[in-house]
Amino acid sequence: MDPTEALREIAYWLERSRAETHRVKAYRRAADVFAGLSDDERQHRRSAGTWTALTGIGPKTATVIAQAYDGVPEYLTGLRDAAEPIAEGPLRQALRGDLHTHSDWSDGGSPIEEMMRRAVALGHDYCALTDHSPRLSVANGLSADRLRAQLDVIAGLNAELAPFRILTGIEVDILDDGSLDQDPDLLDELDVVVASVHSKLRAESGAMTRRMLAAVRNPRVDVLGHCTGRLVEGARGTRPESTFDAQQVFDACREAGTAVEINSRPERRDPPSRLIELALASGCVFSIDTDAHAPGQLAWQGYGCERAEKCGVPADRVVNTWDVETLLDWAEN
Repeated sequence: MDPTEALREIAYWLERSRAETHRVKAYRRAADVFAGLSDDERQHRRSAGTWTALTGIGPKTATVIAQAYDGVPEYLTGLRDAAEPIAEGPLRQALRGDLHTHSDWSDGGSPIEEMMRRAVALGHDYCALTDHSPRLSVANGLSADRLRAQLDVIAGLNAELAPFRILTGIEVDILDDGSLDQDPDLLDELDVVVASVHSKLRAESGAMTRRMLAAVRNPRVDVLGHCTGRLVEGARGTRPESTFDAQQVFDACREAGTAVEINSRPERRDPPSRLIELALASGCVFSIDTDAHAPGQLAWQGYGCERAEKCGVPADRVVNTWDVETLLDWAEN
């Protein structure tokens, strides 16, 4: 087995199981170090057994590299065997893609190609890359120029990965007045626009409602991302839900054809079940997304599917169960 792929797959399984970040990074860092070596140096170090002399490769990752030359490393085999299914019910089986993911172009931890090859391995037909918009500077949000450069990279990868398709996209900030944090003409060029609130999350209900209504009624917006902004667990601590008139917002989503995201991240679980049920009763469509910031998190989609199924969301109301042409027709209208 290729040692680079073995190390990256180990990082994937660790990430999928929500292992400590430093453990995941250790295997990903070792993969990058090994990938940067020439064939001659690889052969020399393999013969001499000097992998640990390289910064970024320790005893455990060196063992993986050595064993990969002869087959599947023992540690990787153990991780594969120990992996628990993540809600592999009918709705998860019906999904064809993911409409909310991030790469190292903004605040994700992995290159676009690594993210998308993992999406292919998971059986997706398509996956939208939705890095952050410029106002979210803490997340290295993309300026218009950087986003245009990203579109060129995606075009090249699409030629390589076909028939799988990377959908061009963005997670655009909803600004205080409900406008969108990116050049409108550039948003028109994208396949998928996810709009989310990331600032002033404790604004009073009336102001937040007006802000969200303006965004979901904008014809450029396809998906309303993690609508309450809550955090229920995790390293960032907890955060209460934003307050807004959910009935008004979901009615506007239905009228505008904007999907309500069911965010699969374990620390978000957003919207809460009562709001999923309200959006369903309001006639909304949904998008079940991972909001993945690394390859292992792409497997978390099952968490969102499980919550959707418990709330009675049917597959035909989930836009990313649709084939890519149907999805793109919907997004354009």
